[in-house]
Amino acid sequence: MVATVVQLTESKKQIQHTHRVFDDQKKAFRNNPMPSLTERRENLKRLKRVLMTNQDKLLDAIDRDFSCRSRDESLIAEIMPSIQGINYALKNLEGWMKPSKRHVSLLFQPASNRVHYQPKGVVGVIVPWNYPLYLAVGPLVASLAAGNRTMIKMSEYTPHTSALFREIVESAFPEDLVSVINGEADVAADFSSRPFDHLLFTGSTSVGKLVMRAAAENLTPVTLELGGKSPAIVSPDVPMEDAAQRIAFGKALNAGQTCVAPDYVLCPADRVQAFVDEYRNQFAKMYPSLRDNDDYTAIINERQYNRLQGYLEDARSKGAELIEINPAQEDMKDGTRKMPITLALNTTPDMKIMQDEIFGPILPVVSYGRLDEAIHYINDRPRPLALYFFGYDKSIQEHVVDNTHSGGMCINDALMHVAQDDLPFGGVGDSGMGHYHGKEGFLTFSHHRAIFSKQKFNSGKFVYAPHGTAAHKMVYKLFIR
Repeated sequence: MVATVVQLTESKKQIQHTHRVFDDQKKAFRNNPMPSLTERRENLKRLKRVLMTNQDKLLDAIDRDFSCRSRDESLIAEIMPSIQGINYALKNLEGWMKPSKRHVSLLFQPASNRVHYQPKGVVGVIVPWNYPLYLAVGPLVASLAAGNRTMIKMSEYTPHTSALFREIVESAFPEDLVSVINGEADVAADFSSRPFDHLLFTGSTSVGKLVMRAAAENLTPVTLELGGKSPAIVSPDVPMEDAAQRIAFGKALNAGQTCVAPDYVLCPADRVQAFVDEYRNQFAKMYPSLRDNDDYTAIINERQYNRLQGYLEDARSKGAELIEINPAQEDMKDGTRKMPITLALNTTPDMKIMQDEIFGPILPVVSYGRLDEAIHYINDRPRPLALYFFGYDKSIQEHVVDNTHSGGMCINDALMHVAQDDLPFGGVGDSGMGHYHGKEGFLTFSHHRAIFSKQKFNSGKFVYAPHGTAAHKMVYKLFIR
């Protein structure tokens, strides 16, 4: 009871703090509505410096939050893409900020058209727990590049990373430019109800709907980076070693706790056993042991661990064949939140692993006869955040590209499209809406202001009333044909 009262009091303080910071950022934006290229570059450089300076602390904090998160995985998936994203923005920002000239019809000459890219104002970012640094920094880079003020709500499930990130942001930026908000779910709910000029949410589809509903009350534009069940198609003729190795990497990274992780595999029926054997072989090469191996990440908390164990029990009770990939045959039941990869065969649509985004180290393998059956299987379901195709026949690659929809896609790889600085990242349909990263991030957080400009000579007077003059008839003859 006492703990509940303390939590409520702390939440109330955080909500009051959120409101005050929001008001301060609004005022600061009105005083500087169009930061210069120099200001924006300096903000990005400050962010880079503080990340580089605190790199080791951040890696330690993430490791503590997961109980075991591979330092190298955090370098690869959190630090490196954050720094590379800043570097790419610094290199290209001047070009992004230039107004773009647009065509003017002869009807409106002499005049000019251009689009100015203005900051939107105060941007809100809601960060999930699975990549707590990168999914905070990525949107922040785009927001700062576009000239905005930014408020970031960190996940309550990564308390060490969230507290440290708030500390280092406060050391680098005034609160009315960048602010980090921590707190429980009620703080997040209040955060999403603020009348931001843009709101970016990364997380589950169910929570994304709540965020969008709250944003709609303020007509706040949203970017939703959700998830879904991202398939990996194994073609009939791809070398199985190649496909299994790359799928194993994509699924094992962060123990499958990745929004673009391969969620299930579509494999030719006559190659399923070959896939299982080669997957086992490739995974064992990467992770010869699991329990005390710092390279293999744990499940974030007991809640997620129990959810995943429930998925396995549900699949087992409904007749799935579960194949645990545990190279050293270690006891993983007590004293650890690490889970081996489990392949699931003979699945049925009523199993939870075939309905929900798995977000963990469970990988169903679904057999198909002809490739078009695999394509129809994907198209019969909500559009995924990512799609992976493994096969070297370019005509078949293009067939899959043209006949499927997904937020993004890799051909003969997994996850790596997310790390491409010059590719937009985002979902479609149930997997989200809107894009960021690189230029698309700058554009997402910018208002595209259309400007039509003319000087002393006014060609428009030829269509002013009274109508029916010779000038009107000439204009109609020239332009209505």
